[in-house]
Amino acid sequence: MTVEQKSNILSKAKDFFSNKIIRNHLAKIREMGDPKQFTPNPFLQRYLAKVAFGSDSPTNMARAMIYPRALGTSINTIFGTHMQTFCTSVLEGFASTTSGIDIEFVDQIDGRRKYCQIKSGPNTINKDDITTIRDHFRDIRNLARTNRLEGFNPDIDCVVGVLYGTSDDLSGMYRQIAEKNPVFCGQEFWLRLTGDENFYQELIDCMSECVDKIENNNAINEAINDLAAKL
Repeated sequence: MTVEQKSNILSKAKDFFSNKIIRNHLAKIREMGDPKQFTPNPFLQRYLAKVAFGSDSPTNMARAMIYPRALGTSINTIFGTHMQTFCTSVLEGFASTTSGIDIEFVDQIDGRRKYCQIKSGPNTINKDDITTIRDHFRDIRNLARTNRLEGFNPDIDCVVGVLYGTSDDLSGMYRQIAEKNPVFCGQEFWLRLTGDENFYQELIDCMSECVDKIENNNAINEAINDLAAKL
Protein backbone atom coordinates (compact mmCIF):
# COMPACT_ATOMS: atom_id res chain seq x y z
CA MET A 1 0.00 0.00 0.00
CA THR A 2 1.29 3.43 -0.94
CA VAL A 3 1.72 6.41 1.37
CA GLU A 4 -1.04 8.14 -0.56
CA GLN A 5 -3.46 5.26 0.01
CA LYS A 6 -2.74 5.22 3.73
CA SER A 7 -3.19 8.97 3.93
CA ASN A 8 -6.50 8.65 2.10
CA ILE A 9 -7.79 6.10 4.64
CA LEU A 10 -6.77 8.30 7.57
CA SER A 11 -8.44 11.35 6.01
CA LYS A 12 -11.69 9.47 5.46
CA ALA A 13 -11.47 8.03 8.97
CA LYS A 14 -11.42 11.55 10.41
CA ASP A 15 -14.54 12.42 8.45
CA PHE A 16 -16.20 9.21 9.65
CA PHE A 17 -15.37 9.86 13.30
CA SER A 18 -16.50 13.49 13.13
CA ASN A 19 -19.71 13.12 11.14
CA LYS A 20 -20.93 9.61 11.91
CA ILE A 21 -19.71 8.98 15.46
CA ILE A 22 -19.28 12.26 17.33
CA ARG A 23 -22.14 14.17 15.71
CA ASN A 24 -24.63 11.32 16.15
CA HIS A 25 -23.51 10.67 19.71
CA LEU A 26 -23.96 14.29 20.77
CA ALA A 27 -27.43 14.28 19.20
CA LYS A 28 -28.36 11.16 21.16
CA ILE A 29 -27.12 12.71 24.41
CA ARG A 30 -29.34 15.76 23.90
CA GLU A 31 -32.35 13.44 23.56
CA MET A 32 -31.61 11.97 27.00
CA GLY A 33 -33.13 14.99 28.72
CA ASP A 34 -36.52 13.43 27.94
CA PRO A 35 -37.75 10.91 30.58
CA LYS A 36 -39.48 8.97 27.81
CA GLN A 37 -36.02 7.81 26.70
CA PHE A 38 -35.73 5.71 29.86
CA THR A 39 -37.53 2.93 31.67
CA PRO A 40 -35.78 3.06 35.06
CA ASN A 41 -36.10 0.29 37.61
CA PRO A 42 -38.14 1.89 40.43
CA PHE A 43 -36.64 -0.52 42.96
CA LEU A 44 -33.07 0.57 42.14
CA GLN A 45 -33.36 4.14 40.88
CA ARG A 46 -32.75 5.93 44.20
CA TYR A 47 -30.18 3.35 45.35
CA LEU A 48 -28.04 3.75 42.24
CA ALA A 49 -28.03 7.52 42.59
CA LYS A 50 -27.00 7.36 46.24
CA VAL A 51 -24.33 4.69 45.89
CA ALA A 52 -22.80 6.44 42.87
CA PHE A 53 -23.10 10.09 43.83
CA GLY A 54 -23.84 10.26 47.57
CA SER A 55 -27.50 11.25 47.53
CA ASP A 56 -30.74 10.43 45.76
CA SER A 57 -31.46 13.95 44.57
CA PRO A 58 -33.18 14.34 41.19
CA THR A 59 -29.89 15.50 39.69
CA ASN A 60 -28.05 12.41 40.92
CA MET A 61 -30.86 10.13 39.77
CA ALA A 62 -30.58 11.76 36.34
CA ARG A 63 -26.81 11.22 36.39
CA ALA A 64 -27.26 7.55 37.28
CA MET A 65 -29.61 7.15 34.33
CA ILE A 66 -27.70 9.15 31.74
CA TYR A 67 -24.04 8.33 32.38
CA PRO A 68 -24.22 4.57 31.61
CA ARG A 69 -26.10 5.18 28.40
CA ALA A 70 -24.19 8.24 27.21
CA LEU A 71 -20.74 6.87 28.00
CA GLY A 72 -21.41 3.21 27.32
CA THR A 73 -24.27 1.67 25.37
CA SER A 74 -25.10 4.69 23.21
CA ILE A 75 -21.66 5.35 21.76
CA ASN A 76 -20.92 1.65 21.21
CA THR A 77 -24.27 1.15 19.48
CA ILE A 78 -23.59 4.12 17.21
CA PHE A 79 -20.15 2.78 16.31
CA GLY A 80 -21.58 -0.64 15.49
CA THR A 81 -24.54 0.79 13.57
CA HIS A 82 -22.23 2.69 11.25
CA MET A 83 -19.90 -0.22 10.54
CA GLN A 84 -21.27 -0.57 7.01
CA THR A 85 -20.63 3.13 6.44
CA PHE A 86 -17.08 2.63 7.65
CA CYS A 87 -16.55 -0.18 5.15
CA THR A 88 -18.10 1.66 2.20
CA SER A 89 -16.42 5.01 2.88
CA VAL A 90 -13.18 4.63 4.83
CA LEU A 91 -12.33 1.24 3.29
CA GLU A 92 -14.02 1.78 -0.06
CA GLY A 93 -10.80 0.94 -1.89
CA PHE A 94 -11.14 -2.64 -0.64
CA ALA A 95 -14.89 -3.03 -1.20
CA SER A 96 -15.97 -6.54 -2.12
CA THR A 97 -18.57 -7.53 -4.68
CA THR A 98 -18.84 -10.97 -3.09
CA SER A 99 -22.07 -11.52 -1.17
CA GLY A 100 -21.54 -11.60 2.60
CA ILE A 101 -18.03 -10.13 2.40
CA ASP A 102 -17.23 -6.56 3.41
CA ILE A 103 -13.74 -6.11 1.96
CA GLU A 104 -11.11 -8.00 -0.02
CA PHE A 105 -7.41 -7.29 0.29
CA VAL A 106 -3.99 -8.77 -0.34
CA ASP A 107 -2.57 -9.70 3.05
CA GLN A 108 0.65 -7.74 3.52
CA ILE A 109 2.06 -10.54 5.71
CA ASP A 110 1.43 -13.71 3.69
CA GLY A 111 0.65 -12.19 0.28
CA ARG A 112 -2.64 -14.07 -0.07
CA ARG A 113 -5.96 -12.50 -1.07
CA LYS A 114 -8.32 -12.35 1.91
CA TYR A 115 -12.11 -12.28 1.91
CA CYS A 116 -12.98 -10.40 5.04
CA GLN A 117 -15.98 -9.67 7.21
CA ILE A 118 -15.45 -6.56 9.34
CA LYS A 119 -16.58 -6.35 12.98
CA SER A 120 -16.18 -3.38 15.28
CA GLY A 121 -14.78 -4.84 18.50
CA PRO A 122 -13.70 -8.02 20.32
CA ASN A 123 -17.05 -8.46 22.10
CA THR A 124 -19.52 -7.42 19.43
CA ILE A 125 -20.94 -10.66 18.07
CA ASN A 126 -23.38 -13.19 19.48
CA LYS A 127 -23.99 -16.88 18.97
CA ASP A 128 -26.20 -16.36 15.91
CA ASP A 129 -23.43 -14.36 14.24
CA ILE A 130 -21.17 -17.42 14.30
CA THR A 131 -23.59 -19.33 12.07
CA THR A 132 -24.06 -16.34 9.76
CA ILE A 133 -20.32 -15.81 9.30
CA ARG A 134 -19.66 -19.50 8.70
CA ASP A 135 -22.51 -19.65 6.18
CA HIS A 136 -21.01 -16.75 4.22
CA PHE A 137 -17.61 -18.41 4.22
CA ARG A 138 -19.18 -21.68 3.07
CA ASP A 139 -20.84 -19.85 0.17
CA ILE A 140 -17.47 -18.42 -0.87
CA ARG A 141 -15.98 -21.91 -0.74
CA ASN A 142 -18.73 -23.18 -3.05
CA LEU A 143 -18.35 -20.21 -5.39
CA ALA A 144 -14.59 -20.71 -5.57
CA ARG A 145 -15.10 -24.38 -6.40
CA THR A 146 -17.63 -23.51 -9.12
CA ASN A 147 -15.33 -20.87 -10.61
CA ARG A 148 -12.25 -23.06 -10.15
CA LEU A 149 -10.42 -20.33 -8.27
CA GLU A 150 -6.84 -21.55 -8.20
CA GLY A 151 -4.84 -21.26 -4.99
CA PHE A 152 -7.84 -20.30 -2.89
CA ASN A 153 -7.91 -21.90 0.56
CA PRO A 154 -11.09 -20.99 2.51
CA ASP A 155 -9.54 -22.07 5.81
CA ILE A 156 -6.97 -19.27 5.68
CA ASP A 157 -8.33 -16.86 3.06
CA CYS A 158 -11.78 -16.29 4.61
CA VAL A 159 -11.16 -14.10 7.64
CA VAL A 160 -12.80 -11.83 10.19
CA GLY A 161 -11.24 -8.41 10.78
CA VAL A 162 -11.89 -6.74 14.14
CA LEU A 163 -11.19 -3.01 14.14
CA TYR A 164 -9.85 -2.70 17.69
CA GLY A 165 -8.61 -4.78 20.61
CA THR A 166 -6.15 -7.66 20.79
CA SER A 167 -6.44 -11.39 20.29
CA ASP A 168 -6.46 -11.81 24.07
CA ASP A 169 -9.59 -9.64 24.22
CA LEU A 170 -11.62 -11.78 21.81
CA SER A 171 -14.85 -13.21 23.19
CA GLY A 172 -15.68 -16.91 23.18
CA MET A 173 -17.81 -16.33 20.08
CA TYR A 174 -14.84 -15.09 18.09
CA ARG A 175 -12.71 -17.93 19.44
CA GLN A 176 -15.19 -20.42 18.02
CA ILE A 177 -14.84 -18.78 14.61
CA ALA A 178 -11.05 -18.82 14.98
CA GLU A 179 -11.16 -22.61 15.29
CA LYS A 180 -11.88 -22.71 11.55
CA ASN A 181 -10.95 -19.29 10.16
CA PRO A 182 -8.46 -16.59 11.15
CA VAL A 183 -9.67 -13.67 13.24
CA PHE A 184 -7.36 -10.65 12.92
CA CYS A 185 -7.85 -8.16 15.74
CA GLY A 186 -6.72 -4.57 16.21
CA GLN A 187 -3.13 -3.92 15.25
CA GLU A 188 -2.77 -7.30 13.53
CA PHE A 189 -5.72 -6.57 11.25
CA TRP A 190 -4.44 -3.14 10.26
CA LEU A 191 -0.92 -4.47 9.75
CA ARG A 192 -2.18 -7.15 7.39
CA LEU A 193 -4.31 -4.60 5.53
CA THR A 194 -1.70 -1.83 5.20
CA GLY A 195 1.68 -3.41 5.94
CA ASP A 196 2.35 -0.60 8.44
CA GLU A 197 2.93 -1.54 12.10
CA ASN A 198 2.11 2.01 13.20
CA PHE A 199 -1.11 2.41 11.24
CA TYR A 200 -3.41 1.21 14.04
CA GLN A 201 -2.09 3.87 16.40
CA GLU A 202 -2.29 6.50 13.66
CA LEU A 203 -5.95 5.60 13.18
CA ILE A 204 -6.59 5.98 16.91
CA ASP A 205 -4.82 9.34 16.78
CA CYS A 206 -7.32 10.42 14.09
CA MET A 207 -10.12 10.10 16.61
CA SER A 208 -8.08 12.08 19.13
CA GLU A 209 -7.65 14.86 16.59
CA CYS A 210 -11.41 14.96 16.07
CA VAL A 211 -11.95 15.17 19.82
CA ASP A 212 -9.49 18.06 20.11
CA LYS A 213 -11.57 20.05 17.63
CA ILE A 214 -14.71 19.82 19.76
CA GLU A 215 -15.41 23.12 21.44
CA ASN A 216 -16.52 23.17 25.08
CA ASN A 217 -19.55 20.92 25.03
CA ASN A 218 -21.98 20.56 27.90
CA ALA A 219 -24.34 18.11 26.22
CA ILE A 220 -24.32 15.64 29.11
CA ASN A 221 -24.76 18.28 31.83
CA GLU A 222 -27.56 19.91 29.88
CA ALA A 223 -29.32 16.57 29.45
CA ILE A 224 -28.89 15.82 33.18
CA ASN A 225 -30.40 19.17 34.16
CA ASP A 226 -33.31 18.72 31.73
CA LEU A 227 -34.02 15.20 32.99
CA ALA A 228 -33.66 16.14 36.68
CA ALA A 229 -36.24 18.90 36.26
CA LYS A 230 -38.76 16.33 35.01
CA LEU A 231 -38.21 13.57 37.59
